[in-house]
Amino acid sequence: MLTSDYIEVGVTLPVRGTFVYRIPKALKATAGLGMRVLVPFGRRRVTGYILDERADSGPYTAREVISVLDTHPLFPVTDIPFFKWISDYYIHPLGETIKTALPKGLEQKDVSWVIATEKGRKAMTADIFSEKEMALMTLAAQKTGCALKTLTRDGAYPAGMIRRLEKKGYIDITAVLKKGHTGIKKESFFSISPELPSTSIIMSKKRSTILAIVRDAGDISLTRLKSKVPTAPRLTRPLVDAGYLNVTERLVFRDPLGDLVEPDTPSRLTDEQAAVVKRVQQNWHRGFIPYLLTGVTGSGKTEVYMRLAGEAVKKGRGAIVLVPEIALISQTERRFRARFGNKIAVIHSMLTQGERLDQWRRIALGKVNIVIGARSALFAPLKDIGIIIVDEEHDSSYKQESGLRYNARDLAVVRAKMHHCPAVLGSATPSVQSYQNVTAKRFEQLELTKRINNHPLPKITLVDMKKYQDVWGTDRVITPELGRAIRDCLEKGHQALIFLNRRGFATVPACGSCAKILHCPHCDVTMTFHKGADTYKCHLCGHTFAGNIRCPACNTGKIRHNGFGTEKVETMLKQLFPDARLARMDQDSTAKKGSALKLLRQIRNRNVDIIVGTQMLAKGHDFPSITLVGVICADLSLSLPDFRASERTFQLLAQVAGRAGRGNEPGKVIMQTYNPDHFTIESSKKQDYLAFFNQEVPFRKALMYPPFTRMIQLKISGKNEQKTAAHAHTIAKVLDRLNVSDPRVQILGPTEAVIRKISSRFRWQILVKSVSARQINTMVSTMAEDPEITRVKTVTVGIDVDPYFLM
Repeated sequence: MLTSDYIEVGVTLPVRGTFVYRIPKALKATAGLGMRVLVPFGRRRVTGYILDERADSGPYTAREVISVLDTHPLFPVTDIPFFKWISDYYIHPLGETIKTALPKGLEQKDVSWVIATEKGRKAMTADIFSEKEMALMTLAAQKTGCALKTLTRDGAYPAGMIRRLEKKGYIDITAVLKKGHTGIKKESFFSISPELPSTSIIMSKKRSTILAIVRDAGDISLTRLKSKVPTAPRLTRPLVDAGYLNVTERLVFRDPLGDLVEPDTPSRLTDEQAAVVKRVQQNWHRGFIPYLLTGVTGSGKTEVYMRLAGEAVKKGRGAIVLVPEIALISQTERRFRARFGNKIAVIHSMLTQGERLDQWRRIALGKVNIVIGARSALFAPLKDIGIIIVDEEHDSSYKQESGLRYNARDLAVVRAKMHHCPAVLGSATPSVQSYQNVTAKRFEQLELTKRINNHPLPKITLVDMKKYQDVWGTDRVITPELGRAIRDCLEKGHQALIFLNRRGFATVPACGSCAKILHCPHCDVTMTFHKGADTYKCHLCGHTFAGNIRCPACNTGKIRHNGFGTEKVETMLKQLFPDARLARMDQDSTAKKGSALKLLRQIRNRNVDIIVGTQMLAKGHDFPSITLVGVICADLSLSLPDFRASERTFQLLAQVAGRAGRGNEPGKVIMQTYNPDHFTIESSKKQDYLAFFNQEVPFRKALMYPPFTRMIQLKISGKNEQKTAAHAHTIAKVLDRLNVSDPRVQILGPTEAVIRKISSRFRWQILVKSVSARQINTMVSTMAEDPEITRVKTVTVGIDVDPYFLM
C-alpha cells in the first residue's frame, strides 16, 4: 500500500529517466512498488512500473495514473536498484530495461491508428492525391485502417504528409489501447455437492462414471477429468445445474517441467569436489565473493552446483542457476528436480508466454527456491538470493545481441554483490576475462583437475587437411583417418559424435553456367541450401528461395551445391555407414518444441550410433557411450575478423572434445584442420587452457583489447546507404568533440561493418575504448542525447557495451 500521493514511474518507451505521476486515492490502497500502472504519456497511454514514492510532483504538474494493472508486485523492491544499475551501465531506458527482465506479453499501451474518413474515401474517387498520398489513403481505407508506426517506418510516408491529410480531414489518427496477450490461467475444479440435488436428471452410465471419479478424487480439475472421460465438459454441466456437483474457478500454473523423475541419492563427493564445496561453505558468512570454478570436462561441476544450491536452501535462501543452452536446461532441471523435488522453476525462451508468466508468478509468490534457466532467468524475482551459479560461463549465449544488450554472466556478479551472496562461475574453458580476474585477484579460483572416477581425458589426434586438398577438392570432408575411427567405434558398439559448427547442406551454392554465387538479396551473405526443406535460406534475415530456382544472374544455369554443412555430412556418413543409425542435432532439426529433448533421450538410450551436430552438442552434455568425437573442420572460426576468434575456437574444440570418454571406455578425438601449427589448435590438442591463455593475453594487452580495456560498440544502420554513412561520420564528429583529446580514449571508425548489409539495412560501426568504463559510458550517453544525433529518425544507433561479436 502506498502512503504518498505521488509516485515515480519508469515507462516502457525509449526515453531516458523516470516520471512523476499522481495516484488517485481510490487506487492507493491497491498499488505498491514493483506493480504496473497504465499512465498517460503525451497523447497516448502506456505501461509503467512503480519504482518509488515521492513527496510532491516537483517543478511540474503531475498527470494522474489511469489504473493499476497488478494485484501483486511483479518484482521485489530490492531489485529496483539492480534495474537502475543495468539501465545506467548499458545506456538503456529504465522502463525498457524492466520490460526486458519481465515475461513478455504484459505490456498495455496506446497504438496510433490511421483510418480514412468518409470525406477521405469520397476524395479517393477524384484525382486530387499524389501517387504516394493515394497509396497511403488506400492503406487507411482498409476495414481496420493501418497502424501509424507501419506508415512511418523507415520514412516510407513522411510525417508532414500524414499531418497534412489529417488537417484536411481525409484521415483520422486515433489511439487504440493494445492490451498484453498473456494472462493468468483459470481452471474449473469439481467436487461432490454436500446438499441433496435440487433437480433429478436421467443418470446415464457416463454421468455415473463422472460422479464416481469426482467422489474418489474428492476434488478434481476439468483437465484431469477430461483425461479420464473426454466428453467431461458436456457431461458436467447438467450435473452442476442439477446440484450433484459443485464447481469453482481457481488460478492454476501452467507446468513446463518434464516427465516425473525418480528421487536421487547424493553421490559421494570426490576429494576435489568436497574441497570446493567446503571452501565456499567456510566463506559464506563473508557474503559476496565471486568464484571461478575451473577444471577439466567431466569433473563433476554439476554435483558441486547442486550441493551449493542445497546449502543456500538450508539457510532459507534461494539459488539461481544459469545454463547456456535450452537443451542443457532440461538435463540440469531433471537432476535438480531429482534432488530437490518440484520447488524449482525453469525460465527460458522455448516456454510459451503463459508458461513463462506462471513460472515468474510462482517465484514472486515464494513457492520456489531454486530457479534454473537461460540468461533471462537471472532476473527471476527471488526475494532473498543465497547464491548465483553460472554454468559454462564462457558461453556467448549469455550475451543478448539486440535491445538491452546485457551479459548475464557479468550481471550475475553484480546481482550477487547486491544480495551479499557468492557468485560461482564455472567452466572447463573459462573466458579470458574471467581468468584475468583470477590473476588480478578480483575472483577466487576453485579447481577440479580430475574427471570423475579418474577417467582419462580423451586422446586427441590432428589430421592435416592440406595433404588431401589437391586430391579431393573441397567437398569431401571425411578423411580416411576419421573414417577408420568411426568404423572402429561402431564395431565396438560405441557411439560417435561428428561435430561441424555449420548447419545446412550446401553453404556456397553457385551457378553451374556463369559461376555466380547465390547471395541473399537483403543481406551481404551467401544463401545456404537446406536439402530437407528443399530451400535456399539466409541465416541472417530468414529470406528463402525455392529449391528449384534458376540462377538469378543468367536465368539459365542450375545451382550447384558447393560447400558443406551438417546436412551434407549426415548424407556422406549414411553413404559410408549404411547400417548405422544416424541423427542430426542442429537448429533446423530441433526447431519444434520438445524435439531437442526427444533427440537427447534417443542418444542417451543408445538408439543412435552416429550423431552429427553443431555447438548445441558441444556444451555440458553427458553421454557415457560416446567414445569418439570427430571434428570436421577445427579452424572454421579461426579466420573470422574478431579479436575473440582464437578464444572461441579453443573453447569450442576443448568443449566438444570433452564429450568423448565420459564413461568407462577411453575416449578418442580426431580433429581435422588446415592449421595444425596454430597455437589455438595446439593448445586444444594438449587440452591445456593455461598454454592458450598465456599466448593470447600478450596479444590482447599489446592492442588494448578486453580484458585490458573497456569497449563500447556503436552499431549504425539504415535503409539508405548514403544517409547511414553520413550519420556514422556525424556520430564520430560528436564523439571527437566530447573527447577533448583525452589520450586514454580511443575512437576507432567509423567503418563499414564486416557484413555490410543485413535485412536491407546498411551497417557501420564505431568502437570507443578506454581503461575507464565510466568515462566512455558518460561520453556515449551524452552523444546519444545530442540534437545532431536525435534529429535523424531514419538511421538507428545501437549501443553495445562490452560487445562480444564485432561483425
